[in-house]
This record gives sequence, C-alpha cells and structure tokens, in this order.
Amino acid sequence: MPEAAPRAGRAADDWALIHAERAALAADLAGLAEERWAAPSLCAGLTVREVLAHLTAGASLTPLRWLAGVIRCRFDFDKQVAMRLAEHLGADGAETLRRFEHVVTSTTSPPLPALAMLGETVVHGEDIRRPLGLRRDHPIGTVTRVAEYYRGSDLVVQAKGRIGGLRLAATDGPFEAGSGAVVSGTTVALIMAMTGRAAYCDELTGEGVPILRERCG
Repeated sequence: MPEAAPRAGRAADDWALIHAERAALAADLAGLAEERWAAPSLCAGLTVREVLAHLTAGASLTPLRWLAGVIRCRFDFDKQVAMRLAEHLGADGAETLRRFEHVVTSTTSPPLPALAMLGETVVHGEDIRRPLGLRRDHPIGTVTRVAEYYRGSDLVVQAKGRIGGLRLAATDGPFEAGSGAVVSGTTVALIMAMTGRAAYCDELTGEGVPILRERCG
C-alpha cells in the first residue's frame, strides 16, 4: 500500500507528458497539404496518416475493447492493429488530424502502462515527423524517461533485446545504459534506433553502431 501513491503520481506525470507530446504533434501537422499525408512513415508499411490514426486508436481503446478486438481477430495482434487504425483514419488527412486532436488529453489506453504509451507517442511522432522534414526539440526529461523505459523493456516493441552487449550514451542528456561497444548520439536518435528505426543510426557514432544497425534490419 505505501507504494500506491508514488506509482499513481508517476503515472499522472507520464500522462501529462503524453498530452504535451500529442499537442506538439498536432500543432506540427496543422495545415499539412493533403498529398503529404501519403508519405511513407518510418513505421514499415504505413503512411504518416496511418500512423497518426494508429495513435488515435491507442488513445481511444479501453482494455475491454482491446480484448474484444483481440478475440474478434483470433489473437492476430497485427490484424487487430490494422482494424483499429482503419476505424480512425477518416476520409482525408484533415479529418485524421481532427480525430487525433480530439484525443490529445485522453487517458484511455489498452492494457499498457502510461510510460509505454509515452514511448509510443514519442516514437510514432518521430515516425511521422522525419519523412515530412519536421523537427521537434523534445524536452530532455521526457526523452530520457522514454529511453530508460526502453532499455529494460521488450513490451510492444523489441528494444531491450536489440541493445544487448552495447553501451548507449546520450550526448545531450544523462541517459546511459549497458556495457560493451559504444553507441552515442542524441537521446531521440538512441530511442529510435533502440526501437528498430535504422535511419537514425546515421546520427549515431561509436564502434557499436554497425551492430545496432544490423539489428534494426
């Protein structure tokens, strides 16, 4: 029981960070030309518009609805993701964005910790921004928290397993993890490479980069 209040406090803090990241992404995408919504994202096989719809789905899906969808899709989790994404896509990019704006302050989520949702928001936000040539100066506290989460988790996306035997060191903040061949760079670049985005390996240095790049493949 003594731990309940601190955990609740951390979750509340994480939701505040999630809401800030969602609001920043919505602002970055305001007024985006329709043809640019079809750009391929860094999330394999999805356009930037589809990734945004996926984020909307995640912010709209209660644990009960998530379970019902899993059963409906016969425990095919990829099929469940595609089904929920389609529900929130809308007729065009502007409508996809409007639907996302409606869930910016939502605290609804599948059965995942708030910190996992923060990771999803940061990573998928970058999946969208980079192909569009957009840049966000993420608060270092936010991305450090996400990096610390991924260093110890393979939940939702493999990260912990991808960085085994490597020493990660951020050049813009306090994040450090692991031991072995060094990989250094900005905290965001480390997060994105940890979660399999090989494009960000170009922004990293150190003898461990070729190993991490291969694992991203």
